[in-house]
Amino acid sequence: MLARNEKTSSQFTARGLIAALLPLAVGAALAAKPLPVQADDGMTQEARYLEKLYLYFHQNPELSFRETESAKRVAKELKAVGYEVSTGVGGNGVVAVLKNGSGPTLLLRADMDALPVVENTGLPYASKVTSKNDAGQTVGVMHACGHDIHMTALVGAARELKARQKEWQGTLVLVGQPAEEVSGGARAMLKAGLYDKFPKPDYAVALHTSASHPAGSVAYSIGPALASVDNVDITIRGVGGHGAYPHKTKDPIVLAAQVVLALQTIVSREIDPREPAVITVGSIHGGAKANIISEEVKMALTVRSYSPTVRELMLKSIERIVTGTALAAGMPADAMPDVRVRDEYTPSTWNEPKLTEHLVAVFGKALGADHVLATEPVMAGEDFSMYGQTADKIPSTIFWVGGVDPMVYEKSLRGEVTLPALHSPEFAPVPAPTLRTGVKALVAAALDLLPVK
Repeated sequence: MLARNEKTSSQFTARGLIAALLPLAVGAALAAKPLPVQADDGMTQEARYLEKLYLYFHQNPELSFRETESAKRVAKELKAVGYEVSTGVGGNGVVAVLKNGSGPTLLLRADMDALPVVENTGLPYASKVTSKNDAGQTVGVMHACGHDIHMTALVGAARELKARQKEWQGTLVLVGQPAEEVSGGARAMLKAGLYDKFPKPDYAVALHTSASHPAGSVAYSIGPALASVDNVDITIRGVGGHGAYPHKTKDPIVLAAQVVLALQTIVSREIDPREPAVITVGSIHGGAKANIISEEVKMALTVRSYSPTVRELMLKSIERIVTGTALAAGMPADAMPDVRVRDEYTPSTWNEPKLTEHLVAVFGKALGADHVLATEPVMAGEDFSMYGQTADKIPSTIFWVGGVDPMVYEKSLRGEVTLPALHSPEFAPVPAPTLRTGVKALVAAALDLLPVK
């Protein structure tokens, strides 16, 4: 990831994007490809292959639940090296299975969808894709959350693990998941029978590109990693009329303003200060003309926490405050506001402590302990949480793969540059070390969790 005026020459050379990739250890021959060999320009065949694949994903992003071509490419790559591949699982979901004797089952997940963002990185391989969103509007599309890295790293790990079958034993289940950005893909795949039609995992592991850690490193948190997410829609009703005669109306815009302020007291006055919690009013719409008092206002909220208890308290308090504000304004019982929690709940992502602590040691051996960093949990959401929260609580963990040019990262620590965040139109991970580290980490996790007996 680079600030706009901090791009390095390696970013501007499409042919050399991953020239710095170290040779991937790949033991025996791949089912559909020969072993990586040293090319004249210093790149391995495998590095060149992953470079081209990353460029394809980056330049061909697709919106949530529309990842048709991305899913086809992921499926094609995994099938080519000998995995048993199923498509159309929960929409565009891809499931690839490789059975390698008796032993545990490990699920590795990569999400595939992109965001409605116009890329502004200035890179020669920047996305120029546009698409229609659900509202019929034409929007730019960009992998502003690093899912292009995720797909490529999954394929890279799959290829290496296929080549190194003598070094592990058990079953690999690789998942290309649609619609993470709208928190619907994991739910759709599980509902479609992911754990019934395919081997149920003993462990689930995922990676995510980081916009705040240096490339070449991985970062982890133990226990809570990402927040639960609820979206709440509120309709506040009023009695409309002429703006010159407010005494003959019940102004829903005034009520909405009171509600917005009152909602802030939930986190500040009802929740233990030691418990992280967020209530954000992200959208508010009411009225059409200056001299007309409207009949309703619509609001949309995001509600986030790590604790189910805190989540329940916030949702109940939101309804109480909204209803109480309307009652205080004299609204009749048949005109009370509607408070609707969308059926899209994403639980908080819990990194199972024993598994996470174990993998921290594994990553330290594979990457060097100095490249494995403890980090704080974040209030963003991730529907990877759903893979572990089944009836028998599958141990799962998600880790961050640093994507920031190390020199730019050091400048950010000195306050000289500001790093673009995930979802920013300027976010661009440094592909070579980011991919190399992601593949190494996934392979190291698999070799350790699927030991030869």
